[in-house]
This record gives sequence, C-alpha cells and structure tokens, in this order.
Amino acid sequence: MFKKILGTGVTRVLNLLIGFITMLMGTKVLGPAEWGIGFTVLTDLTFLLIGVELIAGNGLVYFTPRKKLSTLMKVSYTWIVLVIALYALLFWILSHYPVTFDRIVPKGYEGLTLLLVLVYSFHEFNLNVFLGKEKVSTYNWIFLLQILVQVCSMALFIFVFHIHDAHAFVYSLLCGYSTAFVVGFIVLLPMVGKDGYDPFFLTAKEMLKYGSVIQLSTLVSTLNRRMSIFLLRQHCTEDAVGVYGAGSQVGEGVKVFGVSVSMVQFSKLSNLTDQEKIANLTVKFLKITVVLTLAALVAIAFLPVSFFAWLFSDAFGQVKEIILLMSPGLLFASAQLIFANYFMGTGMPKYNLYASLVGLAVTIPTTLLLIPRMGIEGAAISFSCTYLAIILYQWFVFKKLTGIKAKELLLTKDDWSWFKEEILRWFR
Repeated sequence: MFKKILGTGVTRVLNLLIGFITMLMGTKVLGPAEWGIGFTVLTDLTFLLIGVELIAGNGLVYFTPRKKLSTLMKVSYTWIVLVIALYALLFWILSHYPVTFDRIVPKGYEGLTLLLVLVYSFHEFNLNVFLGKEKVSTYNWIFLLQILVQVCSMALFIFVFHIHDAHAFVYSLLCGYSTAFVVGFIVLLPMVGKDGYDPFFLTAKEMLKYGSVIQLSTLVSTLNRRMSIFLLRQHCTEDAVGVYGAGSQVGEGVKVFGVSVSMVQFSKLSNLTDQEKIANLTVKFLKITVVLTLAALVAIAFLPVSFFAWLFSDAFGQVKEIILLMSPGLLFASAQLIFANYFMGTGMPKYNLYASLVGLAVTIPTTLLLIPRMGIEGAAISFSCTYLAIILYQWFVFKKLTGIKAKELLLTKDDWSWFKEEILRWFR
C-alpha cells in the first residue's frame, strides 16, 4: 500500500514541478491578463465536467469492481456524447447574449472549451477504471504522460510557434489530454469484452443514481470556486484574476499529499467490506495527509516575497500573501479529501453533498462581503472559511458513523510503527 502511495506521491510531485514550469512560462511570457484567461478556461472545464461525471466520473471507481467493464464503457461513452451535444446547444443559445456569455466563457475560447471537455471526459474514464481495478501504477504512468506532453507542447507553442496569449496554454491542455487518452485506451482495450455484459439501462440507472449525489456535491464545490472567480472578474481586473490563479495553483500544489493518499485510499476502500477496518485505515490516511501537508505549508511560509516576485515576475508579488491566507483552507481541504473518499468508498456520497452545501452556505456571504472590499485577499480568506466549515461537518458525521473519538486523531507510536512497517515492506 505504501508503494502505491509513494508512487502516486512521486507522480504528483512531478506534476507539481511541471505545473510550476507551465506557470513560469505562462506568467513570464503570457502575463497576468492572459494567464487569467487561461485559468478561467480551466475553471470552466472543471465546471462543465460535472454534467459528464453524473455517470462517467469518480463513481466508476466504485462500479468497476462490481460491473462489467464493457457495459461501463458503453454507458459512459454514450453519456459523454449526449452531454457534449447538450452543451453545444446551450453555448449556441448563450451566444445570442454575448455580454453574459463572455463573462462565463472567455470570448474566442468557446469551441476549444467544449473540445477540452470532450477529450478530457474520455481520458478521465480510463483513469477512473484503472483506479477501480487498483492499477494505481498504470494510472500514475498515464497521468505522468499527460502532464509531460502538456508542458512540452506549451513550450513548443510559445517558443517555436510564438503564440503569446492564452491559446498556448489551452492548446497544451488539449495535446496532453488527447495523447493520454489514446495511450490509456490502448492499455485498457484488452480488458474490455473479456468479462461479459450487464444490462445497459439498469447499469446506467444505478450509475446515475450513485453519480448524481457525487456530482451534486462536486457542483456545489465548483460553485464555491467559480463564485470567487466570477466576483473577481466583476470587481477586479483580469490581472487580479491571474495573480489569484497563480496563488491558488501554488497553494493547491501542497495538496499533492492529500490527493496522492486519498486516491490510493479510495481505490483500497472500494474493494473492502470490513467497516471497522475501513474506519481505522481512514484515520491513518488522515494523519499522514495532515502531517505532510502541514510540513509543506510551513516550508512555503519561510520563502520570502522576493522569491515569488523573482519566480513569476514583479506583477505576481502578492502570490505569497494569497498562499498564506489560503493556508488554513489548504490544510482543511487536504484533510477533507480523506473524509470525502471514506463516504464515497463506503457508498454514502450523500454526506459529501451535505458538506459541500455547508461550504456553499459559508462561501456565498463571505465572498459577497470580502471580495468587493478586499479583492483577491478576500477571496483567499473566503476559501479558508469555506473549508473550515466543510471539515467540521465531515468530522461530525464521521465520528457519529464510526464511533472514532477526537483523541484517536492524535499521532501515536503505533501510527509511526505502522508507517515504518509499510516503508520497510516496500523495500523488501
């Protein structure tokens, strides 16, 4: 298990480093305004994926050990095409209201945004199936391929083809997703059709029922993030959005530990039935995540402001301030991934929806109050307040369901022994 966590962690650290290289090219060559547009497209992509993931999303990790892969593929592919067609119709309708539409999707990026959603959806299907089959190493290699192609193609677009606007970033995303999808499909194809078939419509109904709760949660979580971007674009400049986006991406980098641990956790829990073992493993995963994330945040806190100005350019001097204001929220956000995957892995995704609603109830008043007055600093403070509310709710439910007490969250000698044993087992 530790080997899987370490492998995923290494992949995510490489993703973080490559992300920094991408950000350096974006901030230094494209500038804050164009980087802000690229960040907005990426946020729109996340938002639009919610419709696709009602069926073809994280729920696949849960269903892969329980359903025939050939049926999951047919249902998911059919759903992806239908959703993209619906989005295309919606974009056409909104195009008749250009002032409103331009505030949602940057002008000139409408078609590219839809294409990104389509390609990423097929790519994400492959990744979720690999996790569901506990092929974490395959997942990591495909993901690593994606980010490597992404950064190389962005360098090509900027320095060879001299594209110095947000298109360079968007094109690089498209190249990364497309390449990873094709390779992942080739790896996955031999597994299809060997295990028979399940009823198409019955499977689709079950996936929709399970996925709808997950995606309602994701929708609310995305609204939390999208609301900040929308209000920043209303009350600040595109430069401010770019600075906030850079700060968010650097800050999100520390979640590499939470993401790495939680992915292995979700894959593991989806294949277990012993509830006591699941609860105890969740607590161990939580402790590892919090310790590693806190260490990363402390390290960032000691970096001087001049480092970020040198790294990205003087226009991004506020990045450290944004990260510091987001730090409590980033710690809570990493921890909540562990609780969220516990609820999903045990077939109780409704609690993630309720947690997201609690977060939205905090996001709405804090963003409306703070962003018009404080700009990007207000958005960062709102982020921390939101995730504090989410983690408190998740802990309350987890404690009620499992009987785990607060004192059991403290690190013990047994935890260190378990961690040491997992490390030694990896080297044997």
